[in-house]
Amino acid sequence: MHMGTDDKIRNKAKELKGRAKKNVGDATDDRRMQTEGHGEQAEGSMRQAGEKAKDAGKKVKDAFKK
Repeated sequence: MHMGTDDKIRNKAKELKGRAKKNVGDATDDRRMQTEGHGEQAEGSMRQAGEKAKDAGKKVKDAFKK
């Protein structure tokens, strides 16, 4: 797989893992797990946004090459 694709998969997995942790924390009223889950979910989302921005930059760069 392409490096960018690997990163996107890893980032989405981190987000989903965080969401699951947060949901378990909510269900068990475990504040620490809620917080960890929220943090991991946010980190995964932010990394995904970075990948999208990088992809958009590549598209712009490629458009100027034509």
